[in-house]
Amino acid sequence: MKYKIFLIHLIAFTLFSCSTKEYLTANTDFNFNWEFKLEDSTSNRFDTTWKKINLPHDWSIESPLDSIKGEGATGYLLGGTGYYKKDFNLNLKNNQVAYLVFDGVYNNATVSLNNQELGKHPYGYAPFYYDITEQLQQNTNTVHVTVDRTRYADSRWYTGSGIYRNVNLITKNKLHIPVWGTFITTPQVNKDKATVKIETQLQNGYLEDKKAKITTDIFTDKNIKVGSTTTELTIYQGKSENYTATLDIKNPDLWDIDKPTLYKAITKLIENGKIVDSEETIFGIRSFKFDANTGFYLNGKNRKIKGVCLHHDAGLVGAAVPKSVWKRRLEKLKDAGCNAIRISHNPASNEFLDLCDEMGFLVQDEFFDEWDNPKDKRKNMNEKSVDYITRGYAEHFQDWAERDLKNTILSHRNHPSIFQWSIGNEIEWTYPRNAEATGFFNNMDWSGNYFWSAPPNSIEQIKEKLDTLPIATYDIGKTAQKLAKWTKELDTTRYVIANCILPSSSYESGYADALDIIGFSYRRVLYDYGHENYPNKPLMGTENLGQWHEWKAVMERPFISGTFLWTGIDYMGESNGGWPKKGTPSGLLDLAGFEKPSFYMFKSLWSEAPSIYIATQTAEKSKYQLNNHGKVVEKKEGAWQKALWVWQDVNEHWNYDSDQTTIVEVYSNSDTVELFLNEKSLGTRKLADFDDHIYKWAVPFEAGTLKAVASKNGKVVESVIKTSTQPKALQLFTDTKSVVANGYDTAHIVLQIVDNDGNPVKTENQKVLFTVTGDAKVLGVDNGSITNTQDFNSHELITNKGRALLIVQSIKDSSTPIRIKASSNTLTSNEIEITIAPSK
Repeated sequence: MKYKIFLIHLIAFTLFSCSTKEYLTANTDFNFNWEFKLEDSTSNRFDTTWKKINLPHDWSIESPLDSIKGEGATGYLLGGTGYYKKDFNLNLKNNQVAYLVFDGVYNNATVSLNNQELGKHPYGYAPFYYDITEQLQQNTNTVHVTVDRTRYADSRWYTGSGIYRNVNLITKNKLHIPVWGTFITTPQVNKDKATVKIETQLQNGYLEDKKAKITTDIFTDKNIKVGSTTTELTIYQGKSENYTATLDIKNPDLWDIDKPTLYKAITKLIENGKIVDSEETIFGIRSFKFDANTGFYLNGKNRKIKGVCLHHDAGLVGAAVPKSVWKRRLEKLKDAGCNAIRISHNPASNEFLDLCDEMGFLVQDEFFDEWDNPKDKRKNMNEKSVDYITRGYAEHFQDWAERDLKNTILSHRNHPSIFQWSIGNEIEWTYPRNAEATGFFNNMDWSGNYFWSAPPNSIEQIKEKLDTLPIATYDIGKTAQKLAKWTKELDTTRYVIANCILPSSSYESGYADALDIIGFSYRRVLYDYGHENYPNKPLMGTENLGQWHEWKAVMERPFISGTFLWTGIDYMGESNGGWPKKGTPSGLLDLAGFEKPSFYMFKSLWSEAPSIYIATQTAEKSKYQLNNHGKVVEKKEGAWQKALWVWQDVNEHWNYDSDQTTIVEVYSNSDTVELFLNEKSLGTRKLADFDDHIYKWAVPFEAGTLKAVASKNGKVVESVIKTSTQPKALQLFTDTKSVVANGYDTAHIVLQIVDNDGNPVKTENQKVLFTVTGDAKVLGVDNGSITNTQDFNSHELITNKGRALLIVQSIKDSSTPIRIKASSNTLTSNEIEITIAPSK
């Protein structure tokens, strides 16, 4: 968790038997040594015995995909009712309290301790906690969590099932800083000085008033103290008090996307000279603003937001994503020049946000995909739930929205990466009068008019319809105002935004009035409309196509701050009726985290570093052709300007029939590129000659080496692909040669079929088996294909493009090195050894 609470002056202290006179804070990782069983009437699976597991845990990803009983909306994986329990010892002292903190449980969770119900929590994404002091008993305690995921099509994407995020047990003195009780902001920032504001909540659980001293020390990332504040105060019996202090830091190191410097605040609560509570908060010093005319500024510098939308799943691990799995994926997005993440369409985990803080990603944290009215999980165009399994959060929104929104802000608000709170995603179509007012959606043509046309109705017509159409039980503008109000009750330092699918109606319905910034969903054709008609409201793209035309529209308009592409990574679900397609292939990375051609296209657009990449296709399958003048042109002129979610069909190999005409595409940020085939130049092209930002050559196939060469800023870069011959071996690669024995750390093992010369063979596939020995847990296998329906929870699979991925995870306190080999019916691999580093 972000709120990493540490003991100060701790000597020989254990959580379960405290004999010191100072009862200090303890934050215990509560993820290990759980038991689990599953009741799933849909698949007739009834576990009668408990199995040992560790958290985070997603039981749905462990099951086979089911094309009959499963739903494409949630990736053809089923749900059920999961039962978790954990025994633990905790001899709490009379002057202590204890909290059990869940970062996320999907969903409809009921939590009990020692057979006493603590509470229920329906939302699968918001963090929550319970004060368990009164329910604790001496020595052995048992916590039970029941997760009702029988509504297994309750979302438009794969959600996972179970306690899929971290759990912590926190013990404190009765005089303490409560959970999520600190808030650090930087209201004034420049290169010479930063003002740091520290808001701390203090709680007195005693039956008497307490006088105490509160101190906060600020440290750099090199552990140098740069500021301190101390105050004495009285906290009255049974009361909670809020305390605010400010201090200045000279010559601050700013948190930025290029240099994400973090500071540490250690707050101590001292009574009678003894530290009774201590909390560490990581934060960053930065400033940002949005200007309606000139866009986004970070630390005073005008920057474009080069963002991607991400769902919370990560391929074969489902929703229970280890931090190191996210790190590999985020490192690749960073390499492409990405600098921002939109969490779609729900709050992120604190662990994910930690990574964004550490790696320098701006984050839009989104609260809800449904408000008052449900979205149809199967069709996405007929906004109503029709049966039990599709009913989602809208059924709980009236009772739970404020709690879930505020819990999310309280838990996340110290993350410097967060710069926007999004109150909703594409909400408008669930309020019929808004959709009808625009003229869209009652004459929708997904291949055309919505994406590329102005609203059928004028502003005056939209206003008239909103004034005259029947008002339903709930009004979108009033709900938006309510959500924005709740947000700003807790945090006024970030901008409130929403992703608007019908911005023309949102401007007039009161929805946009609740927002600091309005986000456009697939409506780049309305950028000028929005800016000209509503010039005082900043706007940006918040869900847009991963195509050149989208980025071109941003670059041509200073008033557009940037964009969030749909999506950064392929995700499970939203594949209704698409079997065997189990997910959505709109990402720059595939389900296994492998780079796709669109990744390299956006690297050429977003990264300052020289980049170049070759893709090929037969002239028959290509979207391009050779015209009568010998120039490669689009088969449908201007098609690039209306390209949608999925990148054009291209290959990453150089294997075709002799003399077969191929179209070679090169994605580069260089002004010129020269192409060579077997060291013979095929000519130099200029980027300025290609409106679609793609270099192109028509090349009769000849076996050998195809090479593209470019230079940028004095640095020469090249991309090479070679004709492969018959498969000869399986080559294994790993992203790390050592994992920490903490039960969390992972290693990614990539398998590639290669020929006798070590060239990758991407045109043939084989069934491969991974053999793993030593102290490791196999998390599963994948090949990245959106149509791969093999079990993730396995040691074997058929490759895609001759490639496969295995992820192994360390075992807590283990020591035996991990050894990995692979084989097929005809091929064998090298052996990978991964050493085990002791856990700190």
